[in-house]
Amino acid sequence: MDTRCVDVMLAKNKSIPSKYQKILEKVKEAMSEDSDDVIAIFRILSDPIRLRILKALEIEDLCVCVLVEIVGCRYSALSYHLKLLKDAKLVTSTREGNFLIYGLTDKGKGILGCVHRYFE
Repeated sequence: MDTRCVDVMLAKNKSIPSKYQKILEKVKEAMSEDSDDVIAIFRILSDPIRLRILKALEIEDLCVCVLVEIVGCRYSALSYHLKLLKDAKLVTSTREGNFLIYGLTDKGKGILGCVHRYFE
């Protein structure tokens, strides 16, 4: 429910007890905050391939050729998933000769840590 709905409810029902006014203001403020970053992370984590990539990189930084073997998808599909993970700042890459090595960022490690703690 967005804050406009709350405003309409308030206009229709002016008998909200005063003890709930502060709570209502806090709720309206929380609802107006931008949650795009949180939504983006949940979208990233909702894909099984991306989650497998993150879990593999949690063990060791890996080159694309190893990730293709682990994940079991084509290079083009893996490239797409890696780009999304990189755009979300969950993974980073470095070039070692002809190889592109991917690893988790601090943000990626933190997100996976939260996921692990939740399912313990």
